[in-house]
Amino acid sequence: MQQKQPAANVSDISEIARSFVGARQAGQALKTYPGTPPDTLRNAYAIQDEAISLWSDDIAGWKVGRITGADEKRFGVDRLAGPIFKKTIRSSNGKNEAMPVFENGFAAIEGEIVITLGTDAPPEKANWTIDEAADLIKSIAAGIEIASSPFCGINDFGPLVTISDFGNNFGLIVGNEIPNWRRLKFDTWRCETFIDGQSVGKESPASIPGGPLESLRFLLELSAQRGLPLQKGMVISTGAITGVHVAHVGQTANIVFDDVEPIRCELFAFEPIDPASSNLRQPA
Repeated sequence: MQQKQPAANVSDISEIARSFVGARQAGQALKTYPGTPPDTLRNAYAIQDEAISLWSDDIAGWKVGRITGADEKRFGVDRLAGPIFKKTIRSSNGKNEAMPVFENGFAAIEGEIVITLGTDAPPEKANWTIDEAADLIKSIAAGIEIASSPFCGINDFGPLVTISDFGNNFGLIVGNEIPNWRRLKFDTWRCETFIDGQSVGKESPASIPGGPLESLRFLLELSAQRGLPLQKGMVISTGAITGVHVAHVGQTANIVFDDVEPIRCELFAFEPIDPASSNLRQPA
């Protein structure tokens, strides 16, 4: 059951963002939410925007996740987004890719469809159709999103809390391009997730309403509203196909997709390379 906490004040936005960024850069777990949680989508994304401005890496993509049930009705949207930073993206090499997570925080494995953009989105364009979104695609690949946050309760307090900490993203593995993806029927294409050799879910991308293309369309509109238009070369992780599968340091995951090489990873505890890496980026 989703837990409730008091609503956030706008004055908390900077403090919450700095707390999350500091915890991420230092590899420190947060046992409680660092402030009063946001009570609107606007405030949740404002915290995320502030954290992006403090993070010492460039955005190279975005993750899209689901908003479901009563929260979908309350907020009027069925998806959320968070940044994926350049240094956290890996290409699958056919072997176990070592991926960091926050020990004593939250960590999960998600099998995903990953879209790479072949052109910039016009910054002035606010509304998108599915067909218009599809025209921006360069390629579609299999992938694994590493969902991890220093806050162990990141998924227990609803989507606004998830949004506020980079959408609960801490990395992405991009696998091989899906053959003939332009003719792919997503409802017949299967993904299966294994953790430590045990199957934990099997499903098609059609399990996500509207599928990967709707996730891209949603993100194009949201990004335009935020003044962060999508750019050529960005990778878009379009949603957890088989679910959000909690995993822990030392565990391995194997994501098997039809017609492409499996993607494998092993989770390890993130630690900053040196104490200076926990310093916040200073505003210009």
